[in-house]
Amino acid sequence: MSQTVRHAALRTLLPGFAGASLPDWLGELLDDGLGGVCLFGPNLESPEQTRRLTAEILAANPHALIAVDEEGGDVTRLSYRTGAPYPGNALLGRLGDLALTERTARAVGWQLREAGVNVDFAPDADVNSNPDNPVIGVRSFGADPGPVADHVAAWVSGLQAAGVAATAKHFPGHGDTAQDSHLALPVVDRSAAELSARELVPFRAAIEAGAKLVMTSHLLLPQLDAESPATMSEPVLEGLLRGELGFHGVVVSDALDMAGASAELGIPAAAVRALAAGVDLLCVGTDNAAEQLEQIVAAVEAAVASGELDAGRLTDASARVSRLAVELATARETTPLPAAGSHEPVYDLAQLAGGFDVSDAARAWLSVGGPYRLARVESESNLAVGIAPWGPFAAGAREELLVTPGSALVDPGEGRLVVVGRDLHRHGHARDFIAAARRRGGASVLVVDMGWPSDDRRFADIATFGASRLVGRALLELLGGAR
Repeated sequence: MSQTVRHAALRTLLPGFAGASLPDWLGELLDDGLGGVCLFGPNLESPEQTRRLTAEILAANPHALIAVDEEGGDVTRLSYRTGAPYPGNALLGRLGDLALTERTARAVGWQLREAGVNVDFAPDADVNSNPDNPVIGVRSFGADPGPVADHVAAWVSGLQAAGVAATAKHFPGHGDTAQDSHLALPVVDRSAAELSARELVPFRAAIEAGAKLVMTSHLLLPQLDAESPATMSEPVLEGLLRGELGFHGVVVSDALDMAGASAELGIPAAAVRALAAGVDLLCVGTDNAAEQLEQIVAAVEAAVASGELDAGRLTDASARVSRLAVELATARETTPLPAAGSHEPVYDLAQLAGGFDVSDAARAWLSVGGPYRLARVESESNLAVGIAPWGPFAAGAREELLVTPGSALVDPGEGRLVVVGRDLHRHGHARDFIAAARRRGGASVLVVDMGWPSDDRRFADIATFGASRLVGRALLELLGGAR
């Protein structure tokens, strides 16, 4: 197989790796034309280490794409060890201030630029219409497609003004699911017309705002394609995304190591099918290795040789990635960083708390004032969020009670108690503890959900719609100051 096919295949690959330094094998592939690298929280130890790492990547390939999932909220990579200093999408959506959303995205963009990152897998353009969604939730700007679209467009504009490419995800919409595509293949049984009226609205807005990438989702849409998930579906990618929405930028896959993509096929076969369907850039996964990358390249070469993958489709995908890389290299030269450097933005904590959903019972509890104990309800976070510090605990508060899955029921004790968790209604151990606390303490118990609450708010006296470090600070301020 010709070197031309190998180089084109390499250009479409965006792997991750283990560790905090660039492995030799990855440096060699970058020098050979690898499309770029996706960085995850464990790769990033400090701002200084991150800048050294991205400089190494660009030294090996000046046209490398360096991507992260920096959503500026619960999903954060640059602040994976501290929690994000931004409000997060759902709270921004509730505040309804598009200028604030644009300013937040611009601040994220400058922080990414300073770190040496040129592609952000954000904003999340999903309409979170299902409160039981285990993977989107507060990553979404809301449940109403119109306002979500407005905030998505503002985010794209702010981020790209800083010279970082925005990525609208997860096409054609992951908001109406009750399964996590990291672990399974969710099904969205909606017609093209239904998708157009809700799920596609924010993606149209992102494209009109100039988003340079759109990320696919590993979802099955049986009314459009009963056989293949969106990442591997020509009707979804060429029909909806390229055709109906008129997107001409780079189509990037969600990570191919997710069960929704490769549980049955394996990653090399999934890569071939995704390219054939219209994906240009393949996000391979997290802890990838040289042998795995070579297996993917070999599978692509074999597919071109057999005719399973059209050589022109591979050339087109590679060319789109190369054009984006040149654009971003130019942006590094023409969009200089602010002279003062990037700093954590300053937010009005009272303004942020104004976006919380606060019940009458909570207002009564807050009006009393006085000391309280803090109970932390931990639950297994989805793989996109990972183990980043969250909420008031990221902001320096310490819990007096810790409630974890599978543990014996914790005695809530007496007196004023604040129970803090995420998506509380979805977790049995959380529901059990809250019920026990309310039986014991009645009105002295305040329940705070920092995830996406149930529609009936049964387990949320206060819903913050986000659990970033910044939102944790705003919550502590509302409760009466830092503890």
